[in-house]
Amino acid sequence: MIDRSNGYGADWSAGLRRAPEDELEAWLALAHEACDEADAIARAAFRRDLRIDTKPDRTFVTQADTAIERAIRARILAAYPDHGLVGEEYGTEGGDAATRWYIDPIDGTHNFIRGVPLFGTLLAAERDGELQAAVISAPALRERWWARRGGGAWARSADDPEPRRISVSRVTALADAQVLYGSTNDLEASGRAPGFRSLLRDVWRERGFGDFWGYALLAEGAAEAMIEVDLNSWDAAAPFVLIEEAGGRVTDFDGRRAIDAGTFLATNGLLHDEILRRLRG
Repeated sequence: MIDRSNGYGADWSAGLRRAPEDELEAWLALAHEACDEADAIARAAFRRDLRIDTKPDRTFVTQADTAIERAIRARILAAYPDHGLVGEEYGTEGGDAATRWYIDPIDGTHNFIRGVPLFGTLLAAERDGELQAAVISAPALRERWWARRGGGAWARSADDPEPRRISVSRVTALADAQVLYGSTNDLEASGRAPGFRSLLRDVWRERGFGDFWGYALLAEGAAEAMIEVDLNSWDAAAPFVLIEEAGGRVTDFDGRRAIDAGTFLATNGLLHDEILRRLRG
């Protein structure tokens, strides 16, 4: 990601558009179609007998992960053969392309393996180093979130007759904030957030809602912050666009806009600087 000023808000996010609106809408349409296919693959495998393999980094992968990423890659390259791809299971292809797609076929693989319905497919498109559009689809929940620069952040569940525009909360006090996080063990072991436990003692409510789910709740205004470490670019890219278009702010623990730093703080913007300071201890 290109490091820019520490602004935030939907109007500010709109100024980061790097492609015409009709092009961004076409990317979103393609991402929705790809997620429709991914949802069908994931639902067919969920709570079924799975072949589970261990990757070299000791994380797990299922046949659904690989099938989904293959399908998404094929769909993107059929429509845009000059676009690059950055995926969890099959790596980088066309890494020097002006437009690149970040693919997380199943975010929350451990949940998927254990039969927990909090998993989803994450897709995001980047132009000239700036993320432009994203879709997050949760097939077991039958919910989906999406955004593009200048187009707002949106969500739709299976029971919604129409999409609904979403935005972050306006909570300004830590004592009124709900703070989410991925893993207390990972955060503490990283050594990057010495003030994490102290922060949790001073907020209204804290919950360990990891993976995409925490970011979706933040974008919908149901929480004020989501804190994680050990993220990869494909984990972070789609939430990045969604939250910024919903009016929030996203940085690493050093305050830089980045999806490859390994640390990730997303907030409603109003509490961002205070939470950053508290995390640093």
